[in-house]
Amino acid sequence: MQFIRQFISLRITNPILAGLCYAFFWMMMGSFILSLFLWLSGMQEHDLGVYIYVIHMFSAAVGGIVSGKRSGRKGWYNGGLTGIFYGLFIVIIGFLALDNSITLEHILWVGVAFVIGAIGGMFGVNLRQNM
Repeated sequence: MQFIRQFISLRITNPILAGLCYAFFWMMMGSFILSLFLWLSGMQEHDLGVYIYVIHMFSAAVGGIVSGKRSGRKGWYNGGLTGIFYGLFIVIIGFLALDNSITLEHILWVGVAFVIGAIGGMFGVNLRQNM
């Protein structure tokens, strides 16, 4: 039984990569819930702008918390890097999939993702010390 647990359990040791995995997981969950709201209610697609930004901010914060907690030190640094990578991935996906041009708004979004991830990383380091 112990062999099965070791074989099935996968623990990512790099704090930034772990934070990105958690951030993308929560982004997918939020997008799924948002698509259910869109399907089951009378909402239109053009009404989703604010909710999408809330999902991205929450995902960047969770990614920062996880990376700060996994690193145990320099939470703002690890969380900020997680936020930058998360923001860049979102911008690149929008650029490639939706044929959006990269504008100042996208660069601002990456900066906001850095700040949110850094704050999440600071909280994550403190969560690790309290446990």
